[in-house]
Amino acid sequence: MKTDIQIAQEAELIPIGEVAKTLQIDEQELELYGRYKAKISDECLERQAANPDGKLILVTAINPTPAGEGKTTTSVGLGQAFGKLGKKAVIALREPSLGPCFGIKGGAAGGGYAQVVPMEDLNLHFTGDFHAITSANNLLAALLDNHIQQGNELGIDTRRVVWKRCLDMNDRVLRNIVVGLGAKTDGTVREDHFVITVASEIMAVLCLAKDMKDLKIRLGRMVAAYDYQGKPVTASDLNAVGAMAALLKDAMKPNLIQTLEHTPALVHGGPFANIAHGCNSVRATKAALKMADYVITEAGFGADLGAEKFFDIKCRMAGLKPDAVVLVATVRALKYNGGIPKESLGEENLEALKKGIVNLEKHIENLHKYGVPVVVTLNSFATDTEAETAYVRAFCTERGCAFALSEVWEKGGEGGIALAKEVLETLEHKKSAFKLLYEDSLSLKEKIETVAREIYGAEGVNYTGQAEKQLAELEKLGFGNMPVCMAKTQYSLSDDPALLGRPENFRMNVREVYVSAGAGFVVVLTGAVMTMPGLPKQPAAFRIDVDDDGVITGLF
Repeated sequence: MKTDIQIAQEAELIPIGEVAKTLQIDEQELELYGRYKAKISDECLERQAANPDGKLILVTAINPTPAGEGKTTTSVGLGQAFGKLGKKAVIALREPSLGPCFGIKGGAAGGGYAQVVPMEDLNLHFTGDFHAITSANNLLAALLDNHIQQGNELGIDTRRVVWKRCLDMNDRVLRNIVVGLGAKTDGTVREDHFVITVASEIMAVLCLAKDMKDLKIRLGRMVAAYDYQGKPVTASDLNAVGAMAALLKDAMKPNLIQTLEHTPALVHGGPFANIAHGCNSVRATKAALKMADYVITEAGFGADLGAEKFFDIKCRMAGLKPDAVVLVATVRALKYNGGIPKESLGEENLEALKKGIVNLEKHIENLHKYGVPVVVTLNSFATDTEAETAYVRAFCTERGCAFALSEVWEKGGEGGIALAKEVLETLEHKKSAFKLLYEDSLSLKEKIETVAREIYGAEGVNYTGQAEKQLAELEKLGFGNMPVCMAKTQYSLSDDPALLGRPENFRMNVREVYVSAGAGFVVVLTGAVMTMPGLPKQPAAFRIDVDDDGVITGLF
């Protein structure tokens, strides 16, 4: 069986200019990064802005498990299937982070015969967007510490510096550090921290900004520290906005690549799905809607994190109204939720399936609360049995969802035709009545508790003393009208990763709250969410190599 990278390397790509022509983009409107990837110019986006919008389809999933769900693979395969049916479709995805590529998860280009390519370029550096974000983040950190060193005119309380440095790598030893050691000229000694680049607020800002003017406004209001009176000190106060914007000028432009079957893909931005909102850029999504009749996009992790934030943060801020949702599950993952160990998931077990399918049931219920039609797809595995597939199909039909089997990993677009037809049928006969889960006018606590009860199924919320104090302070500072961005484990509907299936009779535990004022949301930390992951004992990096001819191996 060929690996994902072997399939990608054997693909016959067409020049990116030819892909662009299918979207009525002239080659002069591209900024080329080699033959197979390009950025789309601002002039092109402005020219197409008057076009009518296509249909917006969100791909989300049940809670991720070690068995894998294949959300990105499904997104790519669905886009290819639309192409097989003669439909004009674009896929809008996030860019991969280097951390997971060299850690546990691997890349984020899809898999099998449903991939975006060039796969190696996408997973390793791509067009440099993440490097630009890293540089802008660390420029602000440097300017802040320099301001303190040069007299601290703004009266920054060095115990309340909240801006962290970042690096696009899993490096646990940088989570908590001390800076400024050495001579007096080396700066003020204080505790500092690193986050992974995808957790930087600048990543979220770039992905929510509609244009350069909006980007600079958002950068300017980012809170870097607090002064001795407890007032926020912003990036604008530190005179950092212009230089950061200059570093981000090219990163603001959406990237265009192709799938294995030459379907256009706009791959742009990649905010952390725990700490931020986990969706590709608003610019890329809106551009795609102007270029095609159907846009397939995705949100990070399971629907409880990704879809909720896509709806309540991205759609709220960008005015987007999704037309349909594809909810991805696998028989293996459902049986895992039913208590079966990973090594036994290939065996038929209807009892475990019936026990674990409650996870899918809760996600269906949650998505229906937003008024968007749902299509459930089973990402097919060779070990799935007819009885298991039939049970899931009947379960979904009883709950008012269309259902289709997806075989895109094995067959590419051909394996997604059944799913594409169900999506088209749903779009034609079920009108979306999209609505948000909560209003801006609610207090921060009311928003947190609405998400906890309605989406996670919690009985209520417990707050630490620190979180209570932070919530009160943020309300007092005028941030109470913002949406909440819940940071919790992706593995469970609860904040305990060990609680699989559909947990009941539990309470959420909020330990810390802070504002991402530039992004425009309040981050609510639950459980033990890491903003700087670590590497496992056997990281994926051990398997990655490049031969004498420059061919990369081991990426997945």
